[in-house]
Amino acid sequence: MECFGELIRKLRENKGYPLRIVSAKLNIDQAILSKIERGQRKATKEHISILADFFNYDEKSLKVAYLSDIVAYELMEEEDSTKVLKVAEEKINYLRSNHD
Repeated sequence: MECFGELIRKLRENKGYPLRIVSAKLNIDQAILSKIERGQRKATKEHISILADFFNYDEKSLKVAYLSDIVAYELMEEEDSTKVLKVAEEKINYLRSNHD
């Protein structure tokens, strides 16, 4: 299972784009994009739609990869991470049902 940065690198390389082209589209430095691809830095939510558009890639799939990385990195060291995810899912459903 690939991380968000790995997915971006794969999309970029499959299109044959150098870092400078994609980083210019995102209005960030090449070094920052390189760090995002290596998982050393996080992209922003704003980058998701730009990247999806640029690579003609499904935005929802890209957002899932992005958000799942955030959750995974936050919980990977926690002993009860699976339990936390189950409770969080229940809370999300509860909050959504009470929000409407």
